[in-house]
Amino acid sequence: MKKKCLECDEPLNGRVDKKFCSDYCRNSYNNKVNKESKNLIRNINNRLRKNHKILSDLNESGKTKVTRTKLLDGNFDFNYFTSIYTTKTGNTYFYLYDQGYLPLENDYYLLIKKE
Repeated sequence: MKKKCLECDEPLNGRVDKKFCSDYCRNSYNNKVNKESKNLIRNINNRLRKNHKILSDLNESGKTKVTRTKLLDGNFDFNYFTSIYTTKTGNTYFYLYDQGYLPLENDYYLLIKKE
């Protein structure tokens, strides 16, 4: 009994351990199998990129103070960041790559750029 391509069910010729008849079928099969996990990663990366752009646009000087409303107006999502840094004094900075923010009092945020 001949083995068949996992994607298109065409009979396979060649090596005994061959699973696909062509690169196209191999790529198509693997794209279907990995679709959900790739979509999750793609969506998270897109959200991180948007957040980074919002911080970059608002923080042209490298150190700026803005309101929470201004961040939310740009659709900033506080649930997505790449790292957290806590200082010796207990201040917690949230970073998106090189752009960071520190929550202050009265719904203000200090935006900083890591050099």
